[in-house]
Amino acid sequence: MKDISEPRHIEPHITESSAIRDFVFGFGDGINTSLGIAAGVGGAEAPSSIIILAAIVAMFTGAKAMAVQNYLAVKSQRQILNSEIEREKWEIENVPEKEREEIEEIYKAKGFSGKDLQMIVDKITSDKKVWLDTMLREELKINLEIVGSPLKGALRMFGAFLVGGILPIIPFFFAEGYVPLLIAIGISLTTSFAVGAIKSRMAKISIIKGGLEMAGLGTGIALIGYGIGSELATLGIVSI
Repeated sequence: MKDISEPRHIEPHITESSAIRDFVFGFGDGINTSLGIAAGVGGAEAPSSIIILAAIVAMFTGAKAMAVQNYLAVKSQRQILNSEIEREKWEIENVPEKEREEIEEIYKAKGFSGKDLQMIVDKITSDKKVWLDTMLREELKINLEIVGSPLKGALRMFGAFLVGGILPIIPFFFAEGYVPLLIAIGISLTTSFAVGAIKSRMAKISIIKGGLEMAGLGTGIALIGYGIGSELATLGIVSI
Protein backbone atom coordinates (compact mmCIF):
# COMPACT_ATOMS: atom_id res chain seq x y z
CA MET A 1 0.00 0.00 0.00
CA LYS A 2 1.42 3.35 -1.06
CA ASP A 3 2.08 5.77 1.75
CA ILE A 4 0.19 8.96 1.03
CA SER A 5 1.30 11.88 3.10
CA GLU A 6 0.94 15.60 2.88
CA PRO A 7 3.69 17.23 0.77
CA ARG A 8 6.22 19.05 2.87
CA HIS A 9 6.14 22.82 2.70
CA ILE A 10 9.68 23.97 2.09
CA GLU A 11 10.57 27.62 2.38
CA PRO A 12 13.93 28.88 1.05
CA HIS A 13 15.89 30.79 3.65
CA ILE A 14 19.20 32.61 3.54
CA THR A 15 21.44 30.80 6.02
CA GLU A 16 24.52 32.96 5.59
CA SER A 17 23.68 36.46 4.40
CA SER A 18 27.37 37.43 4.69
CA ALA A 19 28.04 35.58 1.40
CA ILE A 20 25.59 37.83 -0.45
CA ARG A 21 26.93 40.90 1.34
CA ASP A 22 30.53 40.08 0.38
CA PHE A 23 29.71 39.39 -3.26
CA VAL A 24 27.55 42.50 -3.73
CA PHE A 25 30.07 44.80 -2.03
CA GLY A 26 33.07 43.24 -3.75
CA PHE A 27 31.50 43.10 -7.20
CA GLY A 28 30.07 46.60 -6.95
CA ASP A 29 33.34 48.14 -5.77
CA GLY A 30 35.33 46.22 -8.36
CA ILE A 31 33.23 47.21 -11.36
CA ASN A 32 32.89 50.82 -10.20
CA THR A 33 36.63 51.14 -9.55
CA SER A 34 37.65 49.79 -12.96
CA LEU A 35 34.96 51.71 -14.81
CA GLY A 36 35.89 54.93 -13.03
CA ILE A 37 39.56 54.48 -13.90
CA ALA A 38 38.78 53.50 -17.51
CA ALA A 39 36.56 56.55 -17.91
CA GLY A 40 38.99 58.90 -16.14
CA VAL A 41 42.11 57.78 -17.99
CA GLY A 42 40.11 57.43 -21.21
CA GLY A 43 38.84 60.97 -20.75
CA ALA A 44 42.46 62.09 -20.84
CA GLU A 45 42.68 60.41 -24.27
CA ALA A 46 45.08 57.70 -23.11
CA PRO A 47 45.63 54.63 -25.29
CA SER A 48 43.89 51.38 -24.35
CA SER A 49 47.15 49.82 -23.14
CA ILE A 50 47.51 52.53 -20.47
CA ILE A 51 43.86 52.19 -19.47
CA ILE A 52 44.24 48.41 -19.10
CA LEU A 53 47.43 48.76 -17.05
CA ALA A 54 45.94 51.39 -14.72
CA ALA A 55 42.73 49.39 -14.25
CA ILE A 56 44.52 46.10 -13.55
CA VAL A 57 46.86 47.69 -11.00
CA ALA A 58 43.91 49.36 -9.27
CA MET A 59 41.86 46.17 -9.51
CA PHE A 60 44.35 43.96 -7.68
CA THR A 61 45.27 46.69 -5.19
CA GLY A 62 41.62 47.34 -4.44
CA ALA A 63 40.77 43.64 -4.21
CA LYS A 64 43.54 43.06 -1.69
CA ALA A 65 42.59 46.10 0.36
CA MET A 66 38.90 45.15 0.41
CA ALA A 67 39.71 41.55 1.36
CA VAL A 68 41.99 42.60 4.23
CA GLN A 69 39.51 45.14 5.54
CA ASN A 70 36.65 42.65 5.33
CA TYR A 71 38.73 40.01 7.13
CA LEU A 72 39.58 42.41 9.97
CA ALA A 73 36.03 43.72 10.23
CA VAL A 74 34.41 40.27 10.40
CA LYS A 75 37.10 38.98 12.77
CA SER A 76 36.59 41.94 15.12
CA GLN A 77 32.83 41.47 15.02
CA ARG A 78 33.14 37.77 15.83
CA GLN A 79 35.54 38.52 18.71
CA ILE A 80 33.03 40.94 20.20
CA LEU A 81 30.19 38.45 19.81
CA ASN A 82 32.30 35.61 21.24
CA SER A 83 33.03 37.71 24.32
CA GLU A 84 29.27 38.13 24.77
CA ILE A 85 28.78 34.38 24.39
CA GLU A 86 31.42 33.64 27.02
CA ARG A 87 29.81 36.11 29.40
CA GLU A 88 26.43 34.44 28.90
CA LYS A 89 27.98 31.01 29.55
CA TRP A 90 29.50 32.31 32.80
CA GLU A 91 26.15 33.72 33.94
CA ILE A 92 24.35 30.42 33.25
CA GLU A 93 26.95 28.56 35.32
CA ASN A 94 27.27 31.06 38.16
CA VAL A 95 23.94 32.90 38.41
CA PRO A 96 21.46 30.36 36.98
CA GLU A 97 18.45 31.70 38.87
CA LYS A 98 18.90 35.16 37.36
CA GLU A 99 19.24 33.66 33.88
CA ARG A 100 16.19 31.47 34.47
CA GLU A 101 14.20 34.57 35.36
CA GLU A 102 15.33 36.17 32.09
CA ILE A 103 14.08 33.14 30.12
CA GLU A 104 10.79 33.40 31.97
CA GLU A 105 10.47 37.11 31.14
CA ILE A 106 11.25 36.48 27.47
CA TYR A 107 8.48 33.91 27.08
CA LYS A 108 6.08 35.80 29.29
CA ALA A 109 6.45 38.69 26.82
CA LYS A 110 5.52 36.25 24.04
CA GLY A 111 2.18 35.62 25.74
CA PHE A 112 2.88 32.43 27.74
CA SER A 113 1.72 32.13 31.33
CA GLY A 114 0.92 29.65 34.10
CA LYS A 115 1.77 25.99 33.51
CA ASP A 116 2.65 26.54 29.85
CA LEU A 117 5.24 29.14 30.79
CA GLN A 118 6.66 26.95 33.55
CA MET A 119 6.89 23.97 31.21
CA ILE A 120 8.76 25.98 28.56
CA VAL A 121 11.21 27.45 31.09
CA ASP A 122 11.88 24.04 32.66
CA LYS A 123 12.44 22.46 29.25
CA ILE A 124 14.87 25.13 28.06
CA THR A 125 16.87 25.33 31.28
CA SER A 126 17.19 21.54 31.50
CA ASP A 127 19.71 21.59 28.64
CA LYS A 128 22.53 24.12 28.95
CA LYS A 129 23.20 24.19 25.22
CA VAL A 130 19.57 24.92 24.43
CA TRP A 131 19.57 27.40 27.29
CA LEU A 132 22.61 29.22 25.90
CA ASP A 133 21.29 29.19 22.33
CA THR A 134 17.98 30.60 23.52
CA MET A 135 19.66 33.41 25.46
CA LEU A 136 21.88 34.29 22.51
CA ARG A 137 19.00 34.28 20.06
CA GLU A 138 16.25 35.84 22.17
CA GLU A 139 18.12 38.19 24.49
CA LEU A 140 21.30 39.18 22.61
CA LYS A 141 20.09 38.59 19.03
CA ILE A 142 23.42 36.92 18.19
CA ASN A 143 23.87 34.71 15.13
CA LEU A 144 27.47 33.94 14.21
CA GLU A 145 26.38 32.20 11.00
CA ILE A 146 25.05 35.48 9.64
CA VAL A 147 28.29 37.27 10.52
CA GLY A 148 30.24 34.64 8.58
CA SER A 149 33.84 33.46 8.55
CA PRO A 150 36.63 36.09 8.32
CA LEU A 151 38.72 34.01 5.90
CA LYS A 152 35.78 32.99 3.70
CA GLY A 153 34.57 36.58 3.69
CA ALA A 154 37.99 37.86 2.63
CA LEU A 155 38.29 35.32 -0.18
CA ARG A 156 34.77 36.04 -1.41
CA MET A 157 35.41 39.77 -1.37
CA PHE A 158 38.72 39.35 -3.23
CA GLY A 159 37.18 37.14 -5.91
CA ALA A 160 34.05 39.26 -6.35
CA PHE A 161 36.15 42.42 -6.67
CA LEU A 162 38.28 40.84 -9.41
CA VAL A 163 35.22 39.55 -11.28
CA GLY A 164 33.59 42.97 -11.19
CA GLY A 165 36.86 44.74 -11.94
CA ILE A 166 37.76 42.80 -15.07
CA LEU A 167 34.44 43.33 -16.87
CA PRO A 168 34.74 47.06 -17.79
CA ILE A 169 38.27 46.70 -19.18
CA ILE A 170 37.58 43.76 -21.53
CA PRO A 171 36.56 46.05 -24.46
CA PHE A 172 39.88 47.91 -24.23
CA PHE A 173 41.75 44.74 -25.22
CA PHE A 174 40.10 44.95 -28.65
CA ALA A 175 39.63 48.62 -29.49
CA GLU A 176 40.79 52.20 -28.94
CA GLY A 177 39.01 55.46 -28.27
CA TYR A 178 35.45 56.08 -27.15
CA VAL A 179 33.92 52.86 -28.50
CA PRO A 180 35.39 50.55 -25.80
CA LEU A 181 34.44 53.08 -23.13
CA LEU A 182 30.82 53.09 -24.29
CA ILE A 183 30.82 49.28 -24.36
CA ALA A 184 32.37 49.23 -20.86
CA ILE A 185 29.60 51.49 -19.58
CA GLY A 186 27.03 49.21 -21.19
CA ILE A 187 28.60 46.13 -19.58
CA SER A 188 28.68 47.89 -16.22
CA LEU A 189 25.05 48.96 -16.45
CA THR A 190 23.84 45.52 -17.52
CA THR A 191 25.77 43.41 -14.99
CA SER A 192 25.23 45.86 -12.12
CA PHE A 193 21.50 45.90 -12.83
CA ALA A 194 21.43 42.09 -12.87
CA VAL A 195 23.29 41.79 -9.54
CA GLY A 196 21.13 44.49 -7.95
CA ALA A 197 17.97 42.77 -9.20
CA ILE A 198 19.04 39.36 -7.89
CA LYS A 199 19.94 40.86 -4.51
CA SER A 200 16.59 42.65 -4.35
CA ARG A 201 14.68 39.53 -5.29
CA MET A 202 16.34 37.58 -2.48
CA ALA A 203 15.51 40.42 -0.09
CA LYS A 204 11.94 40.43 -1.46
CA ILE A 205 12.00 44.10 -2.45
CA SER A 206 11.53 45.86 -5.80
CA ILE A 207 13.74 44.22 -8.43
CA ILE A 208 13.60 47.26 -10.72
CA LYS A 209 14.49 49.68 -7.94
CA GLY A 210 17.35 47.52 -6.69
CA GLY A 211 18.75 47.00 -10.19
CA LEU A 212 18.55 50.67 -11.14
CA GLU A 213 20.11 51.70 -7.83
CA MET A 214 23.19 49.53 -8.32
CA ALA A 215 23.49 50.29 -12.04
CA GLY A 216 23.10 54.03 -11.46
CA LEU A 217 25.96 54.13 -8.98
CA GLY A 218 28.34 52.60 -11.53
CA THR A 219 27.28 55.03 -14.24
CA GLY A 220 27.76 57.97 -11.88
CA ILE A 221 31.29 56.84 -11.09
CA ALA A 222 32.08 56.61 -14.82
CA LEU A 223 30.75 60.10 -15.59
CA ILE A 224 32.70 61.63 -12.71
CA GLY A 225 35.89 59.85 -13.76
CA TYR A 226 35.48 60.86 -17.39
CA GLY A 227 34.84 64.48 -16.46
CA ILE A 228 37.93 64.66 -14.28
CA GLY A 229 40.19 63.03 -16.89
CA SER A 230 38.85 65.16 -19.72
CA GLU A 231 39.25 68.39 -17.74
CA LEU A 232 42.82 67.58 -16.70
CA ALA A 233 43.72 66.85 -20.33
CA THR A 234 42.09 70.10 -21.50
CA LEU A 235 44.01 72.12 -18.93
CA GLY A 236 47.25 70.46 -19.98
CA ILE A 237 47.87 69.07 -16.50
CA VAL A 238 47.84 65.56 -17.94
CA SER A 239 49.42 64.89 -21.31
CA ILE A 240 49.72 61.42 -22.81
